[in-house]
Amino acid sequence: MADYSNYGLLIDYKYCDNCGSCVVACQEEKGLAADQYGIKVFEKGPWKKDDVTMEDGWDWDYVPVPTDRCDLCASRLDAGKKPMCVKHCLTFCMDYGPLDELAKKAAGLGEKVAIFKVH
Repeated sequence: MADYSNYGLLIDYKYCDNCGSCVVACQEEKGLAADQYGIKVFEKGPWKKDDVTMEDGWDWDYVPVPTDRCDLCASRLDAGKKPMCVKHCLTFCMDYGPLDELAKKAAGLGEKVAIFKVH
């Protein structure tokens, strides 16, 4: 198995709609129970924005966060495949790779972006 200690997940969470496909794909890949997670989606909001009209006056985010069980699906990476969460993300808001490349990509994506370094 290669060394993935300098790899991580980039999540452009402005597009996450909490479909749960990343959570279920990870649970299936890792053989986790329904109450165990390799990635979990957290909800932030809703909250009223200041100085905006009513139709766009609310913000609500879903943020997928890898847990301590996440290893980026290292065996899949060794086989040249994507991590299960990235493969099954329906909104294509997740990516993986070396942290320096993810940082460059994140710089152009706006403010609702997170990079997670996993174990």
